[in-house]
Amino acid sequence: MTPATAVVQALNGMSFGALLFILAAGLSLIFGMMDVVNLAHGAFYMLGAYITLTVVQRTGQFWLALVLAPLLIGVLGLVIEPLLLRRLRGRHLDQVLLTIGVSLVIADLVGLTWGREIRSIPFPAGLDHAISIMGGDYPLYRLFVIAVTAAALVALWLFLEKTNVGLIIRAGSRDALMVRALGLDLNRIWLLVFGIGIGMAGLAGVLAGPMRGVYAEMGVEIIIECFVVVVVGGMGSLPGAIVAGLLMGEIVSLTTFFAPRLAEIVVFVVMAVVLLVRPSGLFGEAGLAE
Repeated sequence: MTPATAVVQALNGMSFGALLFILAAGLSLIFGMMDVVNLAHGAFYMLGAYITLTVVQRTGQFWLALVLAPLLIGVLGLVIEPLLLRRLRGRHLDQVLLTIGVSLVIADLVGLTWGREIRSIPFPAGLDHAISIMGGDYPLYRLFVIAVTAAALVALWLFLEKTNVGLIIRAGSRDALMVRALGLDLNRIWLLVFGIGIGMAGLAGVLAGPMRGVYAEMGVEIIIECFVVVVVGGMGSLPGAIVAGLLMGEIVSLTTFFAPRLAEIVVFVVMAVVLLVRPSGLFGEAGLAE
């Protein structure tokens, strides 16, 4: 492997890891703050990609889709949480069964609306070319994905750490009973958390569309790797989602280069090793959801 090839593979790993981080961050936010296991997360990721496809086909504006799709997915989360999930808080098996059902319904609706063939989304204007890196060409759009992910990470951190609502969210994840005793309505806070988490899945779908294509099974394929990231990083841990997302992205990229047949297996091997050494994950805390 030449130095130029190594840099390209590292950047490929970062761009894929960025998608995994956005998805895993949404999952970790929902589980860590709400104690909700959401197996429909991949379906919302897929739906975000299809909304992007429709917006681009009708308006030609990817930038409109970048704003609109996460907002629409987030609003959908604001409907689903009080309607279906609120009464199941803490009942993990029921949550799993319900969110699997929601995922199947969304997948069938997508198939009826858009069909099941693979679609492509053109790269947005200005990001549809490559730049030179160490003598080789590298797609500018992949660097854009990394930059958007970094911006989303900073925005999420500022929201959770520097705002009063973020303070209530963090306090509620640790001691919901005390927060309620102070007269605060946690149901509204959890509603906001679920909307943000689902909106992040929609954002990941928007970014993935031009890079990975749009098809009905895309949510099922990536949600498995996303849960691996959450488990390796630690359930409910946002720092864990960052580190594990980038780690898994690099591992998949390098394995695909050297041994493509092992690319789908190696993530589970890494997960098994991490859990053997540290059962709670790299940044997980025992009893986080208690």
